Amino acid sequence: QVQLVESGGGSVQTGGSLKLSCSVSGTDNEIYDMSWHRQTPGDQRRLVAEVNLGGSKNYVYTVKGRFTISRDNAKNMVYLFMNNLKPEDTAVYYCGSRIAGPGGYGRDYWGKGTLVTVSS
Repeated sequence: QVQLVESGGGSVQTGGSLKLSCSVSGTDNEIYDMSWHRQTPGDQRRLVAEVNLGGSKNYVYTVKGRFTISRDNAKNMVYLFMNNLKPEDTAVYYCGSRIAGPGGYGRDYWGKGTLVTVSS
């Protein structure tokens, strides 16, 4: 079965950096999109950054210039490099992947999340 496992969360001060990693296992199918989302209490899960199979990237405007998403297709890994962190970046970060299924249609899978806390 497909599993996504995040790592790298933790606590940092404002202006600090963290690197999140996510490994995807249990599939030999093509991984179309890989993404990071985040969620705070009482709010919905929101997209932070995504990268498609061709390498095109998209970021929410609040992290542009501070966060970088990267994928390693050979290892089925996706990373999120977070610099100049702000207290408003505090959230549980989830790794997501859209993986090819029967007929080529993509199916979404999620990790369990990793907590990032940024203190002022």
